[in-house]
Amino acid sequence: MADDLGHRATRHAVVIGGSLAGLLAARVLAEHAEKVTVVERDRYPEGPDARPGVPQGRHLHVLIAGGQEAFDELLPGFMEELRELGAPKVGVPEDMVQWQNGRWMHRLPATVHFYSGPRPQLEWLVRQRVSADPRIELVGGHEVVGLAGDSSRVRGVRLRERGAGAEKEIRVLEADLVVDASGRSTKAADWLAAIGAEAPHEETIDTGLAYSTRVYRAPAGALDSDAMGYFIVPNPEQEYGAVVLPVGDGTHLVTLSGLRGNEPPTEEGAFEEFAKRMPHPLISEWLAGAEPVSPVYGFRKTANIRRRYDRPGRRPAGFLATGDALCAFNPVYGQGMAVAAISAVALRRALSDPKRTPTTRQVQRALLDASRQAWDVSTGADKKMPGAVGGTDAPGVLDKAVGWYMSRLQERAAGDPVVGAAFRKAITLTAPMTVLFAPAVARAVLFGPVHATPAEPPLRRKDRP
Repeated sequence: MADDLGHRATRHAVVIGGSLAGLLAARVLAEHAEKVTVVERDRYPEGPDARPGVPQGRHLHVLIAGGQEAFDELLPGFMEELRELGAPKVGVPEDMVQWQNGRWMHRLPATVHFYSGPRPQLEWLVRQRVSADPRIELVGGHEVVGLAGDSSRVRGVRLRERGAGAEKEIRVLEADLVVDASGRSTKAADWLAAIGAEAPHEETIDTGLAYSTRVYRAPAGALDSDAMGYFIVPNPEQEYGAVVLPVGDGTHLVTLSGLRGNEPPTEEGAFEEFAKRMPHPLISEWLAGAEPVSPVYGFRKTANIRRRYDRPGRRPAGFLATGDALCAFNPVYGQGMAVAAISAVALRRALSDPKRTPTTRQVQRALLDASRQAWDVSTGADKKMPGAVGGTDAPGVLDKAVGWYMSRLQERAAGDPVVGAAFRKAITLTAPMTVLFAPAVARAVLFGPVHATPAEPPLRRKDRP
């Protein structure tokens, strides 16, 4: 790396945050730097256990198809290793009983798959692979409290040890490049201000969505169903959501969601009572035959936040942001882990571009572009929800036309296999949004009928048309 990412070859890179985005960024940076240091607030657990620094880690995580491709590109053979650990592979729509936009979806043959194993398991596997590289050092139990350098260039980080009895002295860890992967609660705005630089403009769209999760054990064939999971998708007319998915050890995670003012409870008895608010008793019936095996965990920080480092401003060379520190999504759409990997692939390509010398601004723009489709999917849905705040720009003529088209597309996705397959490719980040306007899809959306869908939950595959 050269130019304003380092006037000489990068000898040392520091990554702030040792979660998925940080670990995968370190994997890429090790291809260009002599040494990469990952600074993580938590002390890493020995095995695949939850960390305090990942407050949503006890909740449902899915690795969608676009993320699977990126993980395998960064860590060859990763998906096979994840399967060997027992992460369930769920085909959509075949393996799911799903209610969306007032309709049950046909359980047609799967066109995409996702993995629903526990988040700590996946992160542990990534950490094992990344830490095996001798060029990468993981420093746990330390927090970054500022940047070293000035408004023209970052030259390292200021950090201190955490925990009782820890040495609280702040020291400087020098670096040629610093990457902020510290998550949606990043303190980068304060760090930049302290060295005389400008913080990026933030874009926010927040529905106030909250969710609660509990682990259950249910007998095989519950509800006399061969489905692997169940999904009630909220929409502007019906704001409650629920999802039941296996996590690979004989248990299921059950997540219930509601918008601002109708948040799901974290009290045990009230959790199952809240499930009765769904538009169909399916989830309540499943819960009635299942055994709870954990407390109820709540999560409330679900706003979409995008930090526009790509826009003009007085910002230093040698500082990049990635992962949720750059673009954080409403977790209900299951995009975060995939975008962390897709962003790392974008980082690799930007740093290895044979046609140009990478600069901070160019690489940062590439990272933002890597998250753009997921942002459009998440905010496109959220801004239509009642009570959503932020993103107040009035829609233009083109926005209204696209909104009309997308409404027709979603009406047909449940029953039309061509439209449904294109829709799933777009939201799982395996194809660009233009796939929704391909000729066959556009014909079905503009001129095709809304196909009939099941009147009741299709509990068995035999219920498909």
